[in-house]
Amino acid sequence: MIDIPTIIETSKKKWQNVSLCEVNDCVIRLGVIHGEFHWHKHDHEDEFFYVIDGLLHMDIEEKTHDLTSGQGIMVPKGVLHRTRAPERTSILMVEGKTVIATGD
Repeated sequence: MIDIPTIIETSKKKWQNVSLCEVNDCVIRLGVIHGEFHWHKHDHEDEFFYVIDGLLHMDIEEKTHDLTSGQGIMVPKGVLHRTRAPERTSILMVEGKTVIATGD
């Protein structure tokens, strides 16, 4: 069993990325974030982001998507993107096991 609310509650870092489990060739990660991540891309893998709580600004090339609880977005491989969270925000990410979180 994976107790996501407890992991979120006990997270003390400003930026935390925890691998929860692997499903076939993908990994499910939990991010508890506050602040900005750098622009990056993944040349070989798509990514999916789902907001559990908080506010996530997803900058994808020239457009910003504002996501709140219950909303998600897919970032295609090879596309420049970054996440920004103006408040403590919890997100689930689904991505290939080989993805490098900081980009290629």
